[in-house]
Amino acid sequence: MPLTAAQPSDDFTLLHAGQHALGDRSRRTVLWMMGLAVLIVTAVLALVWYLHRFEAEEEERRRSADAQWLEQSVQFHFRRLEDDLAQRARQQAQDAALALPVPGLGAADDMPAGLLWRSPGVVTAQVWLAAQGPSKGDLHAWQNDIGRYDDNARALQNLQDIASALRRASYAGPMRSGSGQPVDRIWLAVPTFDGTRLAGSYLVALSMRRVLDVLLPAWFTASQTVRLVVDAAQPATSAPQGPYRTVMNLPGTDLMLEVVPQGAQMSPIPRILFAVAVVFLLGMLASLVALRRDFIKRQRVQQRLQAEVALRSAMERSVTIGMRAWDMQGQVLYVNDAFCAMVGYRAQELRGVRAPLPYWPDDQVDELALLHRSVIQQGTQTQGIEVQFRHRDGHQVDVLIHEAPLLAADGVQIGWMSSVLDVSERKRAQQLAQQQQEKLEASERLVAVGEVASTLAHELNQPLGALASFANGLLNRLRSGTIALAEMEPVVRRMAQLAERAGGVTQRVNAFARKRELNLTRLELAALARRAAVSAQEGRSTAIVLDVPDAPVWVRGDALLLEHLVHNLCSNALDWADQGSGHPPQVHLRLYEAAGTQEVHLAVADSGPGVPEAVRERLFDAFFSTKAGGMGMGLAICRSIAEAHHGRILVGRDARLAGALFTAVLPRAPGPLNQDTAP
Repeated sequence: MPLTAAQPSDDFTLLHAGQHALGDRSRRTVLWMMGLAVLIVTAVLALVWYLHRFEAEEEERRRSADAQWLEQSVQFHFRRLEDDLAQRARQQAQDAALALPVPGLGAADDMPAGLLWRSPGVVTAQVWLAAQGPSKGDLHAWQNDIGRYDDNARALQNLQDIASALRRASYAGPMRSGSGQPVDRIWLAVPTFDGTRLAGSYLVALSMRRVLDVLLPAWFTASQTVRLVVDAAQPATSAPQGPYRTVMNLPGTDLMLEVVPQGAQMSPIPRILFAVAVVFLLGMLASLVALRRDFIKRQRVQQRLQAEVALRSAMERSVTIGMRAWDMQGQVLYVNDAFCAMVGYRAQELRGVRAPLPYWPDDQVDELALLHRSVIQQGTQTQGIEVQFRHRDGHQVDVLIHEAPLLAADGVQIGWMSSVLDVSERKRAQQLAQQQQEKLEASERLVAVGEVASTLAHELNQPLGALASFANGLLNRLRSGTIALAEMEPVVRRMAQLAERAGGVTQRVNAFARKRELNLTRLELAALARRAAVSAQEGRSTAIVLDVPDAPVWVRGDALLLEHLVHNLCSNALDWADQGSGHPPQVHLRLYEAAGTQEVHLAVADSGPGVPEAVRERLFDAFFSTKAGGMGMGLAICRSIAEAHHGRILVGRDARLAGALFTAVLPRAPGPLNQDTAP
C-alpha cells in the first residue's frame, strides 16, 4: 500500500504560550532582570512602610471594635437579666406564696434565663419588696447595705423611687463599706405593676467582679486585662500600648471598664518580608548566572517537545473517543478525527468557531448555551454530563462529556479538554428496557386488580348474605301481614348496620389495595379490639371471650386497617372454633404488653383443629386457604397490615384451647399528652 502524505500537525502553541524565539539576548536579559530587581526592592521597602502604618491603624480599629463589643455585650446581658427579673416579679405578684427561685443553677434551671442569672456567684442576694403584704428574700442583706453607709441609703431610696415612678429597671451602686470605700456590689430593681398600681419590686445584689469573669471570654482576656473603675477621675493604669475606658451604661451607677492591652502588639511581618526580599534578590542574581546556560538547554527541550507533540497527536487520532479542546472564551482549538466522525464536520470547519456551535440541535440551542457557559466556568462533575448533538446529516447523537482543565506549560489554565463518548446505543437500550418495565408494571396492575376483586368477594360475602336474608324475611312478613310497624324498626336498623359494615369493608379493602399512605395516629388498642370483636361475632352463636386490660394500651397506627386486622383474625377463629372435637367451640381474644419490651401482643385463639406444621409457611400467601370455599386473602391482608405498622404476625398452637393461636405483635406507643385523642 502506498504511503499517504503526512497531515499537518495540529497547532499546540497555546500550550507553550511563554516560549519565545531563541537568540543571543543575554545582555538585554540581564539589564531587564536588574531593573526588575530594583523595582522589587523599592516595592518591598514601600510595603514594609505601608504595613507598619497599617498595623497602627488596625490596632486602633481593633481597640475601638473591642470597646464597642464590650459595651454592647454588657448592655445585652444586663437587659436580659432585667427581663428575667421582670418575669419572676410577675410570678411573685400573681402568687405571693411562691418561693423565690434559686439563681446560679446553670443548665439545671427549669426556667429559661440569661447568662447572668444562670451563672453562680453573680446574684449574691435577692429580695421581693411587695407593695402590699409581706416582703421576702435576703432582707438582711438589703437592710445591711442601707444601714452601712449614708450614701447607700440615699442610693437605694433613689433606686426604689426611680423604679416605681418611671416604671422601669433601675440600678444603685456601687455600695460602700462602713469606711466609705466602694465595694464591687450593686443593686438592681425591676418593678411590676397591676394596671397602674405598683405590685412590688424584685431586687437583686450583683457582684460586678463575678459579672466581669462571666461576661469576658478567654479570647478577650488573653491579650488584655479589664478592671472596674468606680470613679471616672481615677487615674488610668499605665501601659505601653495605652489603656482605654468604656462606660457600662447602667443608669444609677458611675461604673466604667478600663481595658489595658497586654503583651507586644508589633507584627513580625515587615521583618519577614524584608528577609524574603533579600533572599529573593540573591536568588535572582544566581538565576542571571544560570540564564546563559539555560538558553542552550531550551533549544534541546524544544526539539524534544516537538517530538512529544507529534506522538500525542498520533495517539489522539487513533482513539475512538472524541476529543475537543477550547479556550476560556469558548472558542474551539482542537478536535480529533473521532469527534469529527461523530458530528459529521471536518476539523477545519470546527476550529475557531464559538457558540452556538454548528452541531447543536436547533430546538436545544438556548439550553445548550446555558450549559456551555456553565462548563466554561466550572467544568463538569465526575459523572460528566449527557447532551445531544446533531450530526451533519440531521440525526441526533447522544453523548457523554467529561471536561478536564487544559493547562499551559506554566500551569495556568487556558481552557478545557473534553472527552466525548457516543452513548446513543446505550440510550436506545435503556429506552427498550424502560418499555419492557412499563409492560411488566401494567401486567402487575392487572394482577392487583384481580386480587382486589377477590378480596372484595371474600369480605362482602357475609354482610351481603345477611342483608339479603333480612330483606327476604321482612318482605315475606310484609306480604303475609304478620309484622307490625314497631317490629320493623329493629329489622331495618339491623339492615342499615349490615349495609354500613359492607361499606366499611369496601373502604378498608380499597384503601389497602391502593397502598395509600397510612394515617398514623395514637390509638387505644383495647377499645378498638372490643369494637372489632363485637362486629365479628354478630350473627354467630359463639361468643368471643375478651381478656383485655382495663388500662389503656396505646399503639401508633391506622384505625381503619387495624380494625380490619382484628376483625379478620376473629372471623377466622369463629369459623374454625366449631370444627374441634370433644369441646364446645370457644374463641379467646387476649391483649397484653410483653414484659421487658416495647411491644403489644394481640392474640386470638380458638378451640379448632389448629394449623398443621406443613402449611404454616404458606398460610399467609395470597390465594392460599385451608378453609373450604375460602379465597385465601384474609390472612395475607392481615400480614400486610401488621408489616405496614412495623409489626409481625405469629402463628402457633394455644396451650389453653388446643387450637390455632394467631398473635399480632405491634410496637407500643406512649400515651397521649392530653385526653382528647380519640381511641
